[in-house]
Amino acid sequence: MTAGIEVVRHPRARRAKLSIDPASGRARLVIPQRASAKAALAWAATQGEWLDRQRAALPIAKPFVDGMTVPFDDAALVVTWNEAAPRRVLRDGDRLMLGGPRETIGRRVEAWLKREALRLLSEDTAHYAALAGVRVTKVAIGDARGRWGSCAASGTIRYNWRLALAPRAVRRATVAHEVAHRVHMNHGAAFHALVATLYGRDPLPERRWLRAHGAALHWYGRGSDE
Repeated sequence: MTAGIEVVRHPRARRAKLSIDPASGRARLVIPQRASAKAALAWAATQGEWLDRQRAALPIAKPFVDGMTVPFDDAALVVTWNEAAPRRVLRDGDRLMLGGPRETIGRRVEAWLKREALRLLSEDTAHYAALAGVRVTKVAIGDARGRWGSCAASGTIRYNWRLALAPRAVRRATVAHEVAHRVHMNHGAAFHALVATLYGRDPLPERRWLRAHGAALHWYGRGSDE
């Protein structure tokens, strides 16, 4: 990372390319393997106005604060804080109720969302694994910005917990995709056919939704507890 710009050398890059990561807002400069990083950064320094325009078009940060609405498993949950209420986050219909210190609302709401995301994703995984007749040794969650799920040869499947903020159909389509990797560790025709069989149809609409709106999910919780 140099002067706020991440420099990445790529073997197939033919010229310098500057971009903004829509999930993090960070600037990324991809350059050919043998290119001069100093010269590329000097060029990138002249692109300040372009970078400002790109950042201005990014999704708005949505910190977990009292009164904000969080999409969760096809529901819209309103964070509702009451100083006299118990510190623990509890769901009451379409409200997430909590008390305790106001300054820690964000981290406690996020912790609740992660626990519930793991529960939902574990249930979905068990469902599709049973349909596929495969064994998943472990389900884990993380917050990787580059992918929504991964399946290891060991049988561990890891998901981005923010899938729980996406529509239920999108989350379940992603799970079907990862479970199918327990049979086919590739993206060939047989793999895609199995995904469609497990999910019940081709999940193309769900893939399109995630490409169009997935980056915005990373902005939930930004600015919390700051």
